[in-house]
Amino acid sequence: MSDVKEWIDSVVKGNDIVLFMKGTKAQPMCGFSGRVVQILDYLGVDYTDVNVLTSDALRDGIKEYTSWPTIPQLYVKGEFVGGSDIVTELFQKGELQKMLGDAGIAHNSPQGA
Repeated sequence: MSDVKEWIDSVVKGNDIVLFMKGTKAQPMCGFSGRVVQILDYLGVDYTDVNVLTSDALRDGIKEYTSWPTIPQLYVKGEFVGGSDIVTELFQKGELQKMLGDAGIAHNSPQGA
């Protein structure tokens, strides 16, 4: 399991934005993952997607990595942001866009958002 955790840690720290999800950004396999993909795509950010359905060890490992029980999980600049509900709420309040801006990540910022 430590190999999985080390790999997760390297992916999280090696990419500006990482989404651990069920499926891929091209083909989400659950509604919650799909919602976060829609938000990230709407914001026009480049992100790495990791399909947790490829491995039980990976699916269990990401939950242990953050002590967070659900998938998807979004990370920005190595920091855990949250799951689908939290990301949606942050986006609706404009806080996700501010977080991306503060992290130096270019994104679409629609008028009024």
